[in-house]
Amino acid sequence: MYYAILAYHEEDIVESWSEEEDAALMTELLEINDRLVARKSLGPAARLGSTQNAVTLRGPGAGVVIDGPFAESKEQLLGFYVVDFPTIEGAVDAARELRRANPTAVYEIRPILLYVPGASLPFGEGI
Repeated sequence: MYYAILAYHEEDIVESWSEEEDAALMTELLEINDRLVARKSLGPAARLGSTQNAVTLRGPGAGVVIDGPFAESKEQLLGFYVVDFPTIEGAVDAARELRRANPTAVYEIRPILLYVPGASLPFGEGI
């Protein structure tokens, strides 16, 4: 069963980290990624760009594009992981590993009802 682990954090806090602090956290998170890959449990994962550069499409018909995600919460969605475990408990354990590396983040775990793999993205282009 596929699960999405959605990573939330206060964007202002994340953007205030020095390059060294951010790199140290990413090193820890990539070590967790490597362990999940070795267990054949990790699918796509992404760190999202700033919400200041985001737009939202909403409304009837063709919709209207508005600036930003306008989430009604203190935290913003800053990244996600797709994991594959037989039960939600495995996904929760993976989220706990991520939280040990980044204890101020919030992780939401949701079952994925439909997973359609797309074309892989070339590294180094826009990442």
